Amino acid sequence: MNKKSKKVWKLTGQYLVIFIIGVFLLYPILFMFFASFKSNEEIFGTTNLLPKSLSLQYYIDGWKGTGSMTYTKFFLNTFVLVVPTTLLTIASCSLVAYGFARFKFFGKKVLFMLLIATLMLPNAVVIIPRYTLYNQFGWINTYMPFYAPALLACYPFFIFMLIQFLRGIPKDLDQAAYIDGCGTFRTFLQILLPLMKPALFSAALFQFLWTYNDYFNSLIFINSVSKYPISLALRLSLDAESVVIWGKMMAMAFVNVLPVMLIFFFAQKYFVEGIATQGIKG
Repeated sequence: MNKKSKKVWKLTGQYLVIFIIGVFLLYPILFMFFASFKSNEEIFGTTNLLPKSLSLQYYIDGWKGTGSMTYTKFFLNTFVLVVPTTLLTIASCSLVAYGFARFKFFGKKVLFMLLIATLMLPNAVVIIPRYTLYNQFGWINTYMPFYAPALLACYPFFIFMLIQFLRGIPKDLDQAAYIDGCGTFRTFLQILLPLMKPALFSAALFQFLWTYNDYFNSLIFINSVSKYPISLALRLSLDAESVVIWGKMMAMAFVNVLPVMLIFFFAQKYFVEGIATQGIKG
């Protein structure tokens, strides 16, 4: 066997291993999708992955939701919650990261240490003080408990990630912008922010996924069904039925997961670039 044949067989083996691992990882999604076409008897009574027949009835029935609330309303609530939270997080965290990465000021090291230390605080420790504070502000049963932390850059993970990315961008670009008459804020907007796109996309994707899938905080701070996001709506649909029709639940669960999967696959390029945190090399 010549060298070229060995290389072909090696690549074939690698792709085969990747394919097998991919099928294994995607199996829960495939099972959920095909189960959305099955009755309860077919789900629990057989081991076949493929359904006996294909019908969209469970999707139609599931979309009607519970009572007067359809999944159209729940999805609108979700995006009203998630999109502003994501945008505010990116705007505030990028400004804070710019300050830490590019400026020297009194207490910078201490503040940075405190910032990193907050990463170690579990949500269970701060949830009661947060609830008490938000209740005094009158923010319970609104989306402000999600908007306010995003506006005030209360996500140290994203700040740290953006700081690391900014450190990879040469400071010579800042100096050149200052010589051309740019101020600090204009330098950030016109010079650095476009170069931070990979890291910003990664942070936005992380925040979108985390907020979209957040069940615990939504359950604590939102108590009106008319304001429920999709994560609470799925649980509400499960509790509203004495006999759970699992095909309908699987249909709505798949519809819930579908936007996240599409966003992840379409933004995968920027996600990988941002995680690598490789600014301009020179």
